Amino acid sequence: MFIVNSTLLAVIFCFVTMLCWGSWGNTQKLAAKSWRYELFYWDYVIGMVLFALLIALTMGSIGNEGVPFYKNIAQVSAENWGWIILGGVIFNASNILLSASTSLAGMAVAFPLGVGISMALGTINTYIVELGQGVHNTNPIWLFAGVVLVVLAIICNGVASGKVGNSDVPASSRKKGIVLAVLAGVLMSLFYSFVARAMDLENFASPAVGKATPYTAIVIFSLGVLLSNFIFNTIVMKKPFVGEPVSYSEYFKGNFKTHLVGVLGGCIWCLGTAFSYIASGKAGASVSYALGQGAPMIAAIWGVFIWKEFKGSNKLVYGLLTLMFILFICGLGCIIAAS
Repeated sequence: MFIVNSTLLAVIFCFVTMLCWGSWGNTQKLAAKSWRYELFYWDYVIGMVLFALLIALTMGSIGNEGVPFYKNIAQVSAENWGWIILGGVIFNASNILLSASTSLAGMAVAFPLGVGISMALGTINTYIVELGQGVHNTNPIWLFAGVVLVVLAIICNGVASGKVGNSDVPASSRKKGIVLAVLAGVLMSLFYSFVARAMDLENFASPAVGKATPYTAIVIFSLGVLLSNFIFNTIVMKKPFVGEPVSYSEYFKGNFKTHLVGVLGGCIWCLGTAFSYIASGKAGASVSYALGQGAPMIAAIWGVFIWKEFKGSNKLVYGLLTLMFILFICGLGCIIAAS
């Protein structure tokens, strides 16, 4: 299987993660023109599962180094299956809330708040897991300095979103979206640490008995997301956060192009997550997670410059957004230094 053996390549993988995690929301925005996000989300999860299997059967199975995917998944212990499945379930609950927040408050608000909070809390959780496994290759001073800067960036975004002038998003919907983004962020901060527990972070090439490689982890994780989606998304379809209930029959009325957009969104997210897991062996799980969570900056760029979600705002709002970008960049620099 393919293993990252250099810190530089690990950081590059983490940047790909950041780009993917910050960009998949564009597919939801595209589909939203004619497609409810509850229906989009089914295609998203299907794309995630398909891409997880693809990367496991290619990068996770070729070459002479490491344990091939099919051999590793056969020996993963029930306990570690449970940890990864739990991570998938928690992620799915948080991501459904984040998707709902995006549809209510816009991409430039939902992503920085939800994913930013997730970064701050999740980095702490993952760092604790690292210490529990005896991994000490992360500088905590640089790491948490970066987290503090990102939290300040989140505050700037929150203030800016509250001062938006002309907007197509009603104030009531924006407020509900902000609440959902906060809840999503708190939940999302937990999932990565559970997956990290199930991997041997010290030795991906020859993991301890019962432990998963990154490629096995992403497949089991995606299955956890798929299984829980039959519960979570069914509930949201019947009791939506906004709009009328939607039925499964409507899903099958969508055309091929609409379904493909959702599948593409799942593939983009899964690529970023797989690269994050793969990079965690060299960069450290906490650094890999934190650096990938620079995604809010990418999402905010899309929301501000492409989707024009802050169009018509005053100079103060744009000043706060500029400060947010500067703080994010400085925070990411600290996180890179931590590795």
